[in-house]
Amino acid sequence: MSVNYGSKRLVVGAHYGLRDWLAQRVTAALMALFTVLLLAQVIFSKGPIGYDQWAGIFSSQWMKVLTFTVILALLLHVWVGMRDIWMDYIKPVWLRLSLQVFTIVWLVACAGWGIQVLWRV
Repeated sequence: MSVNYGSKRLVVGAHYGLRDWLAQRVTAALMALFTVLLLAQVIFSKGPIGYDQWAGIFSSQWMKVLTFTVILALLLHVWVGMRDIWMDYIKPVWLRLSLQVFTIVWLVACAGWGIQVLWRV
């Protein structure tokens, strides 16, 4: 006679958690490095910070590419975190799926807006 303690756990994959953990850490490190670089440019700029200086920081092609990469990293970072929150705390499948779809649509819209602003500079 077997005794069943607790509920059965569905394992999704052997490296599923490790991949998400690593994605969170790599994207966080990239965003932190970008923040340090941006702060260094602001701190070592001359005069008051206005629109012209901000536009000057983001006008070079390498900074646009780096900012675009950070926007994509931010998308992945937020998606992994929000997906985990929805999966852990929202039990009705229809509500969890709706929230996940809404999150994807919201993140893509925010990224599109950010990229549009970036390439106008």
